[in-house]
Amino acid sequence: MENKNAALLLPMRSVIFLLIFVTGSALTGKAPDSISNWWSVAATIVNVFTVLLIVLYARRNGTSYRSMINYQPGKTTVREAVKVSLIILLIGMGRMFLAGIVCYRKFPYTPPMMIAPIPKWLAIVNIPLLPVTTALAEEGLYLGCGVNSIKNRRFAVIVPAFFFALQHSFIPALPDARYMIYRFISFLPLTLILCSYYYRKRDPIPIMIGHALIDTAAVMQILATSMIPGFYDKMCELS
Repeated sequence: MENKNAALLLPMRSVIFLLIFVTGSALTGKAPDSISNWWSVAATIVNVFTVLLIVLYARRNGTSYRSMINYQPGKTTVREAVKVSLIILLIGMGRMFLAGIVCYRKFPYTPPMMIAPIPKWLAIVNIPLLPVTTALAEEGLYLGCGVNSIKNRRFAVIVPAFFFALQHSFIPALPDARYMIYRFISFLPLTLILCSYYYRKRDPIPIMIGHALIDTAAVMQILATSMIPGFYDKMCELS
């Protein structure tokens, strides 16, 4: 798909997440950091909205979600999926540690709110929902609407990767510049690699699998802090 208008959707998720947490703070009368533990639930909801929007956009332009992301049944090999998944997991962990050193002078560093507890039933329900919907939404938007719609080779990688990383500065959205920079530089190396890989291979499945795996690790940590009394406090002491 080569539709330059699709790239206009790239800032969408950054704006939505910012609005969600600003509005949520105003409606509840609580500080943004007091509602930041709801980030995973908010992400799942925004993911569903993103996928539906991409599907509607595709239909309006006479194509489909599968065509937009260039899904080709049988193209992905197990070896390629495993290789890309390992790369995502290794780089995913490494870039967070590096960003933690740069921004907080701590190793390892994990923002406490990212593993903060939520109601147990939501933590359980979100185990399959967040990883699956995130892969469909983010790869659909930043690869399908981004990489596939920008003709210039460099811009086709850099622009989607920039917005891919930027959205994480608002998940959750806090009025803290250092935190926002930390989140951005945590994800930018990985998003550049993913967009570059996709530009060359045009196969989203290995990326989706690896992405879902790393998000599964995140929701499992949230499940643990939600189910085990005192576990969150112990994790905060380590961060």
